[in-house]
Amino acid sequence: MIYPKISIVTPSFNQAAYLEHTILSILEQNYPNLEYIIIDGGSTDGSVEIIKKYADRLAYWVSEKDNGLYHAIQKGFDQSTGEIMGWLNSDDMLHRNSLYSIAEILTQDGVEWLTSTGTLYDEKGRTIRAAKGRHWSKYHFLMGDYQWIQQESTYWKRSLWERAGSRMTAEYKFAGEIELWNRFFKYANLYTSDCLIGGFRIRTGNQLSLDNSGAYVEEVNQIIASNKPSSEELVVLQKIKRIDRNLKLLSRSRLLNMFFITSRLQKQREKLLDLPKAIIFNREMQKFTTSA
Repeated sequence: MIYPKISIVTPSFNQAAYLEHTILSILEQNYPNLEYIIIDGGSTDGSVEIIKKYADRLAYWVSEKDNGLYHAIQKGFDQSTGEIMGWLNSDDMLHRNSLYSIAEILTQDGVEWLTSTGTLYDEKGRTIRAAKGRHWSKYHFLMGDYQWIQQESTYWKRSLWERAGSRMTAEYKFAGEIELWNRFFKYANLYTSDCLIGGFRIRTGNQLSLDNSGAYVEEVNQIIASNKPSSEELVVLQKIKRIDRNLKLLSRSRLLNMFFITSRLQKQREKLLDLPKAIIFNREMQKFTTSA
């Protein structure tokens, strides 16, 4: 197997209760070509002592005041050199051996951007939910349908990062990943696998994303509204919306052949969305492949 360099950035600020779990979920995989970077915002709760404990296995770390989450992530990516990139917040975790899955999938021809089954952890680190991976198209975002590409389970090639500007947008405080996905969709397809990659930890209190859900949605709406579809994309969007209206009307209908009509419309919709093939695990070959 080829082991491309994977760069992972962990932005950290006063998360000592969870930080070591995050670090170990990455390091204990013993992936042979890992570049792990931790950007701490000047924590005072013992986080720095935890980071120092693993300093000899880190490519880079720093603890200093920054301008928030996405500034910290940008600082980390600026230090990175890996062919594959992603970030993991300091209370979340990767699943066992997921780095090997990421490497195998993102070295396949044409695959530059990957997401997978969304999972949730509780405060004790137990996996409490796994949702089947959804398949995505740029047209979903153009229509304001963004729920949810799980950031903890999403990785991409540096080539895509560079084409999309090599930047996290500092304008947003809560929804920076949505702005990044929105940009990525202009350059590449998002492939989905049902393998487990990462999970989001649900905590009680003092959690940036959940405690500011209203502000998050407001930022997302601004990001989606900033889209300017091309004339070709507008034609496709109009066709999809027309199909959606017909499907809604059919859902209220009692026509005997409703199932046949609905099925035909849904197939037309999928064709317009131009969804990439799914990434599946081939049991006979014991590796990930694109679906037929």
